[in-house]
Amino acid sequence: MARADEPEEPTTTAGLAAVADDLYAGHVEQFVPRRDAAVRAAKQAGEPALARDVGRLRKPSVAAWAVNLLVRVEAEQIDQVLAVAASLRSAAEALDGDELRALTRQRRQLTAALATTARSRARDEGTRLSEAVVEQVEDVLTAAMLDPVAAQVVLTGRLVRSFTSTGVSDLDVASVVAVPDALGVRATPREPEGDADPAPPTLTLVPDDGRARREAEEALEQATEELDAARAEHDEVAASVSRLDARRLQLQGEAEELRRRLAEFEDEVDRCDEEREESQEALDDARAVLDEAVREEERARTALDDLGPA
Repeated sequence: MARADEPEEPTTTAGLAAVADDLYAGHVEQFVPRRDAAVRAAKQAGEPALARDVGRLRKPSVAAWAVNLLVRVEAEQIDQVLAVAASLRSAAEALDGDELRALTRQRRQLTAALATTARSRARDEGTRLSEAVVEQVEDVLTAAMLDPVAAQVVLTGRLVRSFTSTGVSDLDVASVVAVPDALGVRATPREPEGDADPAPPTLTLVPDDGRARREAEEALEQATEELDAARAEHDEVAASVSRLDARRLQLQGEAEELRRRLAEFEDEVDRCDEEREESQEALDDARAVLDEAVREEERARTALDDLGPA
C-alpha cells in the first residue's frame, strides 16, 4: 500500500475502461450502488486513483442505458446495421435526389427496427421505455449511422446521455461517453442465457407508413403554424401601412397649411416693409420740420433779447 507522502499513480485507461464496461453493462437503477461498490473495491486494492476516477463516472440516462444494453445483447445486429450504414454513406455521394430519398427511408427503417428491438430488450430487463426515450434512442442510432465517430461512441457501450449528430463529426465525445480516451474499446457482448445457443434475433424492418404519416402530420402542423404566423404578420404590416398612409395624408395637409400661412406671413412682412419705408420718410420730413422750428425759435429768442428790457 502506498504511503501518504508517495505520489498517487495515475489510473490506466484500460483499467478504468474495464471497470466502466462492467458498470455500464448493468441496469441503470443499479448503477450508483454498483459504482460505489467498485470504488470501495479499488480502495481496498490499494488503487486510490482508480477509485477516484470510478467515482466520477456518470450515471447514464435511460435512453443511454437502452443503447448500451442494445450494443451488448444485439452486438451482431448492431455490427450489421453499422456496416450497411457505412456502405450507404459511401454510396450517397453518387446518388441523385430520388435515390437519396430512398436511402433516407431505408436508414429510417433500420433505425426504427433497432429502436423497437431496444424497447423489447429493455422490457426484458423490467423497464418500459416511454415514447420520448425511444425517440432519443432513435436519435443516437441515426447519429451512429450518419457519423463514424458517433458509431464508435455507441459501440463502447458506455453512453451517459443521448445525442444527435449531423454526420460531419461535430460530436463532443467527452460529454456523451464515459472514458472517452478509450473510444476504441468496444463493449463486452452479453453471453446468451441457457445451455442452447439460440439463433440471433431477426431484425424486422418496421413499416415506414406510420412514421411517414406522423412526419406528414407534423409537417402539415408546422406549415399551418407558419401560415398563421405569416397571416398575422401580414395583417400587422398591412395595418401599419394603413396607419402610415393616414399619417402621411395628415402631414401633407399640415404642410399645405403651413405653406399657406408662410405665404401669408411673407405678404405681411412685405407690407410691413412698405409701411416702415413710408413711415421712415414721414419721420425724416418731420425731423426736418422740427429742426427748422428749433432754428426759428432760436432766432426769435435772439431778436427779443436784442430789444432789451421792456
